[in-house]
Amino acid sequence: MGAVLENLRSGALVTRERMRLVACALLIAFAAALAYLAATSHGLNDAQGRPLGTDFSNVYAAGTYVLEGRPQAPFDPATQYAREQAIFGATTPFYGWHYPPFFLFVAAALALMPYVPALLVWQGASLGLYLLAIRGILASSWPGPARPSEGGTAPIRAVAAVVPLWLLLALAFPAVFVNLGHGHNGLLTAALIGTALAVLDRRPLLAGMLFGLLAYKPQFGLLIPVVLAATGRWRTFAAAAGTVAALLAVTTLAFGPPVWDAFLASAHFTRTVVLESGQTGWHKIQSVFAVVRMWGGPVPLAYAVQSAVTVALAAALIRLWRARVDFALKAAALIIAAILATPYSLDYDLTALAPAIAFLAAHGLRCGFAPFEKTALAALWLAPLVARAVAGATLVPLGVMTMVAVLSLVLRRSATGYALPSRWRSARYPIG
Repeated sequence: MGAVLENLRSGALVTRERMRLVACALLIAFAAALAYLAATSHGLNDAQGRPLGTDFSNVYAAGTYVLEGRPQAPFDPATQYAREQAIFGATTPFYGWHYPPFFLFVAAALALMPYVPALLVWQGASLGLYLLAIRGILASSWPGPARPSEGGTAPIRAVAAVVPLWLLLALAFPAVFVNLGHGHNGLLTAALIGTALAVLDRRPLLAGMLFGLLAYKPQFGLLIPVVLAATGRWRTFAAAAGTVAALLAVTTLAFGPPVWDAFLASAHFTRTVVLESGQTGWHKIQSVFAVVRMWGGPVPLAYAVQSAVTVALAAALIRLWRARVDFALKAAALIIAAILATPYSLDYDLTALAPAIAFLAAHGLRCGFAPFEKTALAALWLAPLVARAVAGATLVPLGVMTMVAVLSLVLRRSATGYALPSRWRSARYPIG
């Protein structure tokens, strides 16, 4: 037992060889699953009668309504379902449209293409943006003109040995598989928030614009304005607010004011049916709210606990972001907290954890990993692979627990400073 605890504490099991092996195994398994899906599909549906890309079907169906000049139609569940049945067959499951009207522009553009090419373009483009964001984070998190691949000190050489793995690990991140399987937008969310934080200090206006574009998933932006205001980043704050205002204006001009009435009316359905009653499935929703409901708690209690957690997260972030702490820790904490702060985040949304992992990995390689940090990062990387299944079978909210654990380690590191005991930097606990 002592040896196991020591391995967890040191992260000795997290080696370059094991990371490569696990990542390659997951990529091979995912490729095999895609091949099976393609071989057993019929028309636009898989073997179980679901649309290929499942949730992407609601985006495509909504886009067809926009092209017909009916932008309000997707916000009515019955009307939206009728279009999905018309495209994918009468037995297709219902996939609701829960986005603000901003996202109708994307839906309409994709609906100009046949369904399968639209799905491939959507997933391919968002995957490319996601990979560029991870690459940008790794570059921006290394100070000075040198890059890890250019040699230098021992930590830099250690990073150089790991750098070839970044693309493999980013692609094999299990949340990416979940996102691609559902045809969802977690890759875009990760790209926006990751890139915004990577350029925040160098290009504050661009960062604000990217934060503003996150308004298409407004539940993940609850804590961003709090952090920007608390740290006096008013140019970024103004750019984000201006971007949202521009989106509001353009959307209203394009689709008319009634589209907002339709959106607000549909929010009742989203809140009561999808979130509060758990029709989506509590095991899929990765939030504190869902944990309380999954364990039998009433709706008011779930909202109370979620609100308390969100307030606590806001307070912790304000303290962290106003302290003299490495930016990579601040960025990672904001991303994880942004996911924990909302009652409505699903397992495909955990793709946004990839930028947080990248920030923390870069920081650890520069400054050394404290006890349990390498193990916790590995667990966070693997969690989306099993979070849904574990919660469904055991009611254990593994995804939420892992996010809380990693965020706690980040806050501990921030509170205790960077002067790690020498034994955690020694050859006894090698990096990579």
